[in-house]
Amino acid sequence: MTRISSLFRPNAFSRLMLATGLTLLAAPAFAHGGEGGGFAAGFLHPVGGADHVLAMLAVGLWAAFRGGKAILGWPVAFVAAMLGGFALAPFFGALPNLEAMITSTVILLGGALALGFRAPVVAGAALIALAGAAHGYAHGLEMQGNALAFGGGFALATAALHGAGIAIGLGLTRLASLRLLQAAGGLVAAAGLVLAMA
Repeated sequence: MTRISSLFRPNAFSRLMLATGLTLLAAPAFAHGGEGGGFAAGFLHPVGGADHVLAMLAVGLWAAFRGGKAILGWPVAFVAAMLGGFALAPFFGALPNLEAMITSTVILLGGALALGFRAPVVAGAALIALAGAAHGYAHGLEMQGNALAFGGGFALATAALHGAGIAIGLGLTRLASLRLLQAAGGLVAAAGLVLAMA
């Protein structure tokens, strides 16, 4: 049996990084084309859109900044509401200005962090749930095929992006200061503004 440590030998690590890179490069080709159901398609879906990635990272970053129960509660609120929006989309169809709503979540979440807003956990969860519902609704409009597999895939990818945001946020807090974490929020909000003007 191959030991985990062997993955970090130069040749094995290079192959692992190459495989990861190729997977991420392939993601945009699958992400927004109504590619059908399936767990893999669902998992790749969120990483195919900068708006989705930025919003999900922002949730994790802001939760790390807020600390306490927000670290678990806010990502859970996003994922739960996202699945709710995903389930509703096939019944109600396209919504006006949905893409603008999604982009605004990037600006709002990044801006809240940039301003150092320490929202009460419940209020922050409500705001994040609204953002999650919008993102889930968009996923639901683009899904075809097996809804359970597709939904499970993008829920797992979303949770992973939240986890990455939390890890980065906690790392910045420990290595530097909250100011650097707020600066990361400013970068997210700025990226959202660029997306809104594109």
